[in-house]
Amino acid sequence: MIDLHLTKEIFNEAYLPYLSDYSHRYEIYYGGAGSGKSVFIAQKILFKALNDKRKVLIVRKTLNSQKDSCWRLMLEQLDQWQIRGLCKVRITDFAIELPNGSTLLFKGLDDSERIKSIVGITDIWIEEATELIEEDFDQLDLRLRARASDLQMFVSFNPISKVNYVYRRWFAQDPGEDTLVVKTTYKDNRFLPEEYIKSLEKRIHTNPTYYKIYALGEFCSLDKLVYNNWRVEAFEPPKDGKLIVGLDFGFTNDPTAIVASIVKGDDIFVFKEYTGTGKTNQQIAEIITSMGFSKSTIIADSAEPKSVAEIRKCGILRIKESTKGKDSIIHGIQRLQGYNLIVHPSCQNIITELENYSWIKDKATGEYTNKPIDMFNHSLDALRYSLQALDAHKFTAVDKSLLGL
Repeated sequence: MIDLHLTKEIFNEAYLPYLSDYSHRYEIYYGGAGSGKSVFIAQKILFKALNDKRKVLIVRKTLNSQKDSCWRLMLEQLDQWQIRGLCKVRITDFAIELPNGSTLLFKGLDDSERIKSIVGITDIWIEEATELIEEDFDQLDLRLRARASDLQMFVSFNPISKVNYVYRRWFAQDPGEDTLVVKTTYKDNRFLPEEYIKSLEKRIHTNPTYYKIYALGEFCSLDKLVYNNWRVEAFEPPKDGKLIVGLDFGFTNDPTAIVASIVKGDDIFVFKEYTGTGKTNQQIAEIITSMGFSKSTIIADSAEPKSVAEIRKCGILRIKESTKGKDSIIHGIQRLQGYNLIVHPSCQNIITELENYSWIKDKATGEYTNKPIDMFNHSLDALRYSLQALDAHKFTAVDKSLLGL
């Protein structure tokens, strides 16, 4: 056993009663963003594994998502506890061997066959459990069968929709005596910087649904409309904002959509749009030029790389493909929900879509899901893509003459 010299000051008080309690097979930690639940689970796993030889499986939906979440978080704890130098950290296979022989294995369910081959698992941590399906959870539960005492599964997530299996499993009914359910919010985390708290609390006004889920950690039916953080206003454009332009391709039935906005702080000023059907890539390039964005960074739908290449050959040199991945639509929506959208009255297509873009309703439960309908979303998709321009190091200067208001 290692003499850690730990003090209570490194823990949030809301979690301390559970640090050495191993009486429940399932420990469910949910609530708001910034509540410190993931940090505590990492601390508890480390505390438990240093006092008894364990083999801990730490899981997310994909291995790639581990690198900047559980893996980084556990390394930070090793540094804080001043024992990283005593551990064997293997970046090649994302594993950590503690001084007493305990092993922490970081895996993604995209490598499920390797997970099935792991034997002797004593503990499992499922981070962002809402990313999984119930069958994933059941399969992991079956892996927890080592000949050891105090076998446990730690489950952590932010609630989204009541349609998700986590609600049915642990909240729609009595979870049972073998299950501990702990809810915390940002108010339980005394280590949060004041800037983060202010950013979270202003969502009360800009996006009440976001605030309920991500700040207060409440399960709630998602609003029918995807976006409720917008208003129509004949604004004077800010002179020191950042220009972002997005493009969504269409042709016969669906329109091609181009949307230009200015971002300043938490505000997005949508000031110019175009929609039209039957346009060739050459014509799209001409439209971009006529709108004044031929030299601007444009983020286009990556589903048509050939079209992007052709438009670039037409002289629109700074057009780029959007970055997509699993759940990129919902992640992009959530990012856009974090802003105040101010839409100029001239942008009627965007206004129409904002008034109609809705979540899909689950017919069996009557609850709105976290999947949007695939309509009234062409200009909004272009707007969503355009936000990726903020990830670049350079921005297009705002030319007031482009606003045309």
